[in-house]
Amino acid sequence: MPEISQRASDLLFSPIRKLIPFADKAKQKGIKVYHLNIGQPDIESPKIFLEKLKSYKEKTIAYDHSGGNENFKKSLCHYYQSTGIKIGPQEMISTYGGSEALIMAFFILLKNGLNF
Repeated sequence: MPEISQRASDLLFSPIRKLIPFADKAKQKGIKVYHLNIGQPDIESPKIFLEKLKSYKEKTIAYDHSGGNENFKKSLCHYYQSTGIKIGPQEMISTYGGSEALIMAFFILLKNGLNF
C-alpha cells in the first residue's frame, strides 16, 4: 500500500469548512443562514445554457454545499465499490472549483521546497 505524503498529512482544509455543521443545524431549526464564505453568482446564467436544461427553472445557478454534494460522493463510492475499491463518502473530497482541487493535488503530490 502506498504511503500518503507528509505534505498530504499536513494539508489543512479551509477553516470555513468547520462552520458547515453549525450552519446545517441552524437551517434545520429554520434559521436563515447567509453564506458569506462563497462567491455566489450575481448575474444571470447564459440563456443558451438554461435552454439546454429544460427542467431548470431558476435564473441563477448557485454553488452547492462547500463540503461536497453527498449524492455525488455516494454515487462515486458505489462506482468504486463495483471495481473492488472500498471507500465511503467521509473518505472523499469533492470540489466545485478547479483551483481548490489543483491546490490540494499539488500539495499532496509535490514535496516542500521543490525548485522548478
